[in-house]
Amino acid sequence: METIILFGPLIGALICGFGWKFIGEQAGCVIATGLLFLSALLSWIVFLTFDGTTETINIMRWIQSGTLDTSWAIRVDRLTTIMLIVVTTVSSLVHLYSFGYMAHDEHFGEGVAYKARFFAYLSFFTFTMLMLVTADNLVQMFFGWEGVGVASYLLIGFYYKKPSANAAAIKAFVVNRVGDFAFLLGIFGLYLLADSINFDDIFAAMPQIAETQLQFLWTEWNAANLLATLLFIGAMGKSAQLFLHTWLPDAMEGPTPVSALIHAATMVTAGVFLVCRMSPLIEFAPEAKNFIVIIGATTAFFAATVGLVQNDIKRVIAYSTCSQLGYMFVAAGVGVYSVAMFHLLTHAFFKAMLFLGAGSVIHAMHHEQDMRNYGNLRKKIPYTFWAMMIGTLAITGVGIPLTHIGFAGFLSKDAIIESAWGGGSGYAFWLLVIAAVFTSFYSWRLMFMTFFGTERGDKHTHEHAHESPKTMLIPLGVLAIGAVFSGMVFFKPFFGDHHDVEKFFGITQGEQHALVDPDTLSMAALAATSDEGEVEGGEGEAALPGQGAIYMAPDNHTMDNAHHAPAWVKVAPFIAMLLGLFTSWMFYIKNPSLPGRLAANQPHLYQFLLNKWYFDEIYDVIFVRPAKWLGNFLWTRGDGRVIDGSINGLAMGAVPLLTRLAGRAQSGFMFHYAFAMVIGVVLIITWFAIGGPSVGGAE
Repeated sequence: METIILFGPLIGALICGFGWKFIGEQAGCVIATGLLFLSALLSWIVFLTFDGTTETINIMRWIQSGTLDTSWAIRVDRLTTIMLIVVTTVSSLVHLYSFGYMAHDEHFGEGVAYKARFFAYLSFFTFTMLMLVTADNLVQMFFGWEGVGVASYLLIGFYYKKPSANAAAIKAFVVNRVGDFAFLLGIFGLYLLADSINFDDIFAAMPQIAETQLQFLWTEWNAANLLATLLFIGAMGKSAQLFLHTWLPDAMEGPTPVSALIHAATMVTAGVFLVCRMSPLIEFAPEAKNFIVIIGATTAFFAATVGLVQNDIKRVIAYSTCSQLGYMFVAAGVGVYSVAMFHLLTHAFFKAMLFLGAGSVIHAMHHEQDMRNYGNLRKKIPYTFWAMMIGTLAITGVGIPLTHIGFAGFLSKDAIIESAWGGGSGYAFWLLVIAAVFTSFYSWRLMFMTFFGTERGDKHTHEHAHESPKTMLIPLGVLAIGAVFSGMVFFKPFFGDHHDVEKFFGITQGEQHALVDPDTLSMAALAATSDEGEVEGGEGEAALPGQGAIYMAPDNHTMDNAHHAPAWVKVAPFIAMLLGLFTSWMFYIKNPSLPGRLAANQPHLYQFLLNKWYFDEIYDVIFVRPAKWLGNFLWTRGDGRVIDGSINGLAMGAVPLLTRLAGRAQSGFMFHYAFAMVIGVVLIITWFAIGGPSVGGAE
């Protein structure tokens, strides 16, 4: 069953990409979509029937050299099953949605077969993501990691006739290479220390790796902290965290279904999955955990501030994705990996719905994306309006405080904020609360500017605004169910008591986890475990690294602290949501002149946020311009003067000169040739007479 889930999208991509000429473009798209729905159905069956025991399904042998074994196998544990339902569910709905959205794409002329290529790219993207999440070793994961990068390049630059789309695709590809280089270094380091790239072997070796020192660059590092940091830098690129985030907003150049797929289910979630998968390593790296928390919290705040002033409806949601990913990394950084996966799951539903809803608005407004040209659309496109409303209620965290009743984001996002407090990071806690205010503000700003107020922009466009076809509305309805209920349904196994979480994630020996005294048992003490898995000096058994889909060290009590957080901590996100809602209502419903007046009163702050903290401009000065100067220098001086100059000088200078001299010697007169022969004979006799070798062996 797992094999069908993995290879179904690949078969669909091959049929749709190469076989459409034989079976027709529409048939190829239908087959690819059908195989995705089959994978989604089987993924839900696997998820609901999985008992928590890790399984390995061998696919094929590959590179084997000494201790290096890169055999392709499917690792099935709770992390895998979660990612399977997220990836296949969202991807199948995006496939269905694309039938309506891409039916008459204005970027392609009549007679251009582009839909089969588009669906083939979508299916290939899904396959590479599934290859990543089912990986049993780091090399296989890296192949899926790079496959996602290639597929994103193809999809972001799908409108290849647009220079901006090509530039955005290249930018995404190049920025991700920076993070991927660090990821590779982390893989090399783990293989060096564990003598294996297999997850089970690496996890088993973690207590020893944690006590190892490595010489890297200019100083000596603790191996666990160094390798965890390198892997996280790889995750920063893929999941668009601060400093490696600049590619994500430009990825909006791809079609809207692509934006939904990249931002909700694939690519950007790969970094969060990597950190959670490597939790046995992260738990032994306290400095790396602090680094993850700081980057995650800062990213959540940064992206939320930029989202406040964006006018492109897709870019607002894109920065929202960047911010929400920061939340997930904070949860992973404080050691509550189940909560990071919880928000990943709920976020996939409401973020996919927001993107697809935005696509429905764009479709209705004849591809107009500027919210300043929207207004009062709720009566023209009511189904889209209610879908977007549900998504907004979910992402802003609407629910009943101090209960487990609410929309998806209310439960998962609040769990992260409580975990940040439980982990002792006041920096992360307050930044996430402030980011929650901003999230509420820009989310309701999007709703008010799009569906309320007066009609703005082109009058003809508003008059002809219409609801999207059923192929676009059905996915919105399905995702709305997840946005409403996924938080309440999955709260207990992801953020319930330790027994529920550990049972759900297959941590078989962690029943007495909460009873272990952190003062008598540290992470380093795991190195002294006996062969039977019992911790010396303690009666209760603690789970070892690799026993389960995630690992929480015995002295990791962040989840317990979060459960016992005071009421004000648990209510703070709800108050933040209300504050953002009220402020947005004041700005865009009560007194629409306020935003313009505030921007005029604070022009520098407004331009700072509008220009995304000037990261692109700073990178242009630091990296792009020097690179262009160096390239231009090597081209004009190195290639033009040295290489071309040498070759051209030889070809156009020395060779013609020698040719002319040789040409003068070929006069055609016999006496000239006889004279040359006589001179030659005289020279040879002279050479032999003066210093030449003896003839006939005479001395």
